Parts: sequence; C-alpha cells; structure tokens
Amino acid sequence: GAAVGVGLGALYLLVVVLLPLLAVAIKSFDGGIGEFWHEVTRPQAWAALKLTVGISIAVTVVNAVMGTLIAWVLVRDEFPGKRFINTLIDLPFALPTIVAGIVLLALYGPKSPLGVNIAYTRVGVALALLFVTLPFVVRSVQPVLISFDREMEDASRSLGAGPWTTFRRVILPNLRGGILAGCALAFGRALGEFGSIVLIAGNLPFKTEVASVYLYGQIEN
Repeated sequence: GAAVGVGLGALYLLVVVLLPLLAVAIKSFDGGIGEFWHEVTRPQAWAALKLTVGISIAVTVVNAVMGTLIAWVLVRDEFPGKRFINTLIDLPFALPTIVAGIVLLALYGPKSPLGVNIAYTRVGVALALLFVTLPFVVRSVQPVLISFDREMEDASRSLGAGPWTTFRRVILPNLRGGILAGCALAFGRALGEFGSIVLIAGNLPFKTEVASVYLYGQIEN
C-alpha cells in the first residue's frame, strides 16, 4: 500500500509539475544554446530579468524579517482581532492576482484616496510582490513556532541569557528551516508573478517591465 501511494504521488508530480517544466526547458533551446543566450541577453530582456531578480531578492529579505515577526506575534501574543488578522494573512492566496493589482492601483495609483501615487514605478512593483508573497514566510514559520519547546527558552534564561541572546542562540536556529522554506517559496512566486503587477507596473521597458510581462508580450507578438 505504501509503495502504491508513493508511486501514485510520484506519477502525479511528474505529470502536473515536472513534464510541463521539462517542456518549457526543451522549447527554450529549440534554436540551440546560442539562440537562447541571444534572446536572453537582448537589452530589453536583460533589463527585465535584472529588475525581476533584484526586486525579488529585496522582497524576499523584507518578508523574511516581517513574516517572521508577524508569525511570532500571531503565535506568542493575544490581542483583540487576532483571528481576523490570522485569516487576513491568507487573503493573497484566495484573491485572484489581477484583482489584487486592481486594488493596489486604486489605492496607490493616480487617483489614490491616500494621496500616494506609486503606480508605474519600481516601488509599486515591489509593493505588489510584497503583498502576494508575505503569506509564504508567515505560514512556514508559524508551525515551527507552535511546536517549539518553550522549556529551551526557560533554560536559556535560567542560565542568565537575555531575551536577545535567547532569541539569537536558541530560537532562531530552530526557526531557520521554516524561514528558508518560506523565503524559497516567496522568491519563486516573485520571479513568476504576473497578475498583481501587470497593472500597477505600467510595463515600461527598461524601467518597470518585469520578466513575466516581457515574456507575455513576446508570446502575444
């Protein structure tokens, strides 16, 4: 029974995930490595790739810190509205990304009710990516914090360690795996995100055009 379950799981993963990725990789090298490299290093394509990777790294770093902090507050603290906020974290998962883009454009676009216009800027792109990737770190760190043995913290404090030393030497090493997993998921999502940024970015070549939008334009053309 276990062998059958593993086999079915592997087959499903192969059909749904690995084969499509393999097809994309094979298709991209239809013209050979030289043609692939030529297309990737076109000035517009290269600018889009650099912008995407750079903003994705920055967003991942911010979410690593803020996502861990939010997870800590949700697990360790009690306050009014905690259940609502805990549910709100999953909103980017449930909300269609194009709807998220419309909401962000309405809030931070030319007609912003807040008086803040960051549409068609790299800040707007980063904000959209922060919105859609935050849950990955929070939901990866939360289970680790819930299962964390609080007695280790008590032992550290009983030996004279302060709160910061306890966090850095005892808690953080145990959270590292969850943080890294969340960061990997957030970085991957940021690299391929399309819906939430296609409106607020403005898709200006060499300025706010990201890789996914550039690829979409090439396919359309």
